[in-house]
Amino acid sequence: MLVSKQELLAVLAQFNPWWRGEPLADLPTWRRAAFGELREWLGDPPAPRAVLLAGARQIGKTTLMLQAVDALLRAGVPAANILYATFDHPILKLAGTDAVLQAWREREPQRAGPEYLFLDEAQFIRDWGTWIKHQVDFNKSRRIFFTGSAMPLAEAGQESGVGRWHTIRLTTLSFFEYLQIKGVVLPALPQIKSLRELFDWPQPDLYRVTETAAPYVGHFHEYLLRGGFPQTAQIDSITQAQRLLREDIIDKVLKRDMTALFGVRRVLDLEHTFLYLCMHDGGLLDMVDLCANLEVKRPTAQHFIELLEATHLIYRLPPHGYGKDVLRARFKIYLADAAIAPAVMLKGKSLVEDAAALGVATETAVFKHLFAHYYPQNVRFTYWRGKKDREVDLLAEVGARIIPFEVKYRAQHTGLRDLKGLLEVCREKSISRAYVVTKSLEHFGPLPDVSDSSTRILHIPAALLCYWMGELELTGALAEA
Repeated sequence: MLVSKQELLAVLAQFNPWWRGEPLADLPTWRRAAFGELREWLGDPPAPRAVLLAGARQIGKTTLMLQAVDALLRAGVPAANILYATFDHPILKLAGTDAVLQAWREREPQRAGPEYLFLDEAQFIRDWGTWIKHQVDFNKSRRIFFTGSAMPLAEAGQESGVGRWHTIRLTTLSFFEYLQIKGVVLPALPQIKSLRELFDWPQPDLYRVTETAAPYVGHFHEYLLRGGFPQTAQIDSITQAQRLLREDIIDKVLKRDMTALFGVRRVLDLEHTFLYLCMHDGGLLDMVDLCANLEVKRPTAQHFIELLEATHLIYRLPPHGYGKDVLRARFKIYLADAAIAPAVMLKGKSLVEDAAALGVATETAVFKHLFAHYYPQNVRFTYWRGKKDREVDLLAEVGARIIPFEVKYRAQHTGLRDLKGLLEVCREKSISRAYVVTKSLEHFGPLPDVSDSSTRILHIPAALLCYWMGELELTGALAEA
């Protein structure tokens, strides 16, 4: 151990005030949708596994852990049996896990019942995968919860840990959560149990929702500017919110985490790669163009993109299909949050006035909401490209079903003649229902039946879709039940 026991205990006591009988200070009353899943693993774990809270920086992982601590204390779990430690702290990082646990038990002897370990930023633990595997296998009375914002974790390089932890993937705030956190009071929208039921709503109900939802649109646009990060969502100034977001991503993730955890030396090339992706958010990744413009070799660019995905800053979508054709095809890139590109590219509020950029931001937000809702079901997301380069933005493969989503965030009405790609994939795959995400609230409701197809298509405004998907995620309902 490179630090003194006294220093180590002082830090641990600071992070664990409940040992002194003090309550957790400044803990928000709102809870992320992921808290429901986390709570299941607190009380009666479905399996003997650790729990990983994975996601980008500043999306609320630490707050979620501390809310779990608070719930345990309120349920009567002895304070001495709960440890919180963040290995982002230099003292704890130097001391290591064994010294931290030893100091904990010397200060707080174990009481009856399970021990709860909450380990923040576990990527800084040396050989973290092996350590957690050992704990899960040989310390059955310990329940371990850990976070990671900059590591591939279960996806790559940690084969020894397979089956030892359950991953709860956190995205940035949904539009529904954003409104709750900001305390925005708006006319109540009706709750839905599934998106499917909207196809059968009578016309008067559609009209009523259209009128009720009018105040939501402005807040939705502001949500696209501020982003779904709890800290930036609560800042009054949009300019200040974007500055903080830009600093967190560029300075902390690209310049610090990438160097410390992945040994990246060419930080400027990595930053340029990320800026290129910000400029092409929601588009197909052209590796030849990227390498030519940034003057980097293809293996280097590929490595950078994999690191950006590992740090939860981007998503990659393959084209629909399987086999060699897919492996050779171009991926579609989405940023982790719609506000990242405007913040990084210093666009400020001009996003709302740029129809094309606003459409891209909306598509990114729609994908994030769909991903967050369907992720627990192990849904595969792809995009589709058919004849004459006709495309469909998103396909969610839910079991044996394929659910297409096409984003048309524009002022003009979107009719069947604008949906040739969507109609083509629905005919080819015998899809019964599809969704077109629109801008205007007036374009809410099913399209006229397609004469040569059994497919039903629903126009749904983006603000409504994102609100309801966030609400469904919070309640744990299935959007296509």
